[in-house]
Amino acid sequence: MTDPKKQPTQTEAEAAVRTLIEWAGDDPDREGLLETPARVARSYKELFAGYAIDPTAYLERTFEEVGGYDSLVILHDIPVVSFCEHHMLPFLGKAHVGYLPRDRVVGISKLARVVQGFARRLQIQEKLTAQVAGAIDDILKPKGVGVVIVSEHSCMTMRGVNTPGSSLTTSHLLGEVRDDPRTRQEFFELVRNGG
Repeated sequence: MTDPKKQPTQTEAEAAVRTLIEWAGDDPDREGLLETPARVARSYKELFAGYAIDPTAYLERTFEEVGGYDSLVILHDIPVVSFCEHHMLPFLGKAHVGYLPRDRVVGISKLARVVQGFARRLQIQEKLTAQVAGAIDDILKPKGVGVVIVSEHSCMTMRGVNTPGSSLTTSHLLGEVRDDPRTRQEFFELVRNGG
């Protein structure tokens, strides 16, 4: 991550956008583009908000009163909005996050926040999938974790091979979700049928 002391200013970010507009062949001083550099800089601040937070912190408040619950917990269809680190184009999709609790659970909104926190950075989907699973495993110490992300990547659909409608599926399994065939099968069936 960038050293905050060396982080470019808003003015420098806007100047970079002006340069890109000129490089593309347009006039950044024409009426329709006058406010574009400021808008782009503000939107990037929001789209890359994951750099300003520690997504694992969302998992630190847990609940131990689970009434004996010891089966999979899966949150489906968490929106994924991220940017390919190779082309800085968006990839959009859904994450399905599950874990097999050992002795505590976390509020379900926290699972979505972890996904969003890691997604709001320059990413590759494979790394994002592993980061989410790793964070849940490190903090909650469950018996197992499973994360599946399915996304459409603009770097493939808008340019290059131009394949609109294609999607990439990644999964990262840890503990019993990976090692126990019955738990792994149950996880994938619940992901497939529950969303």
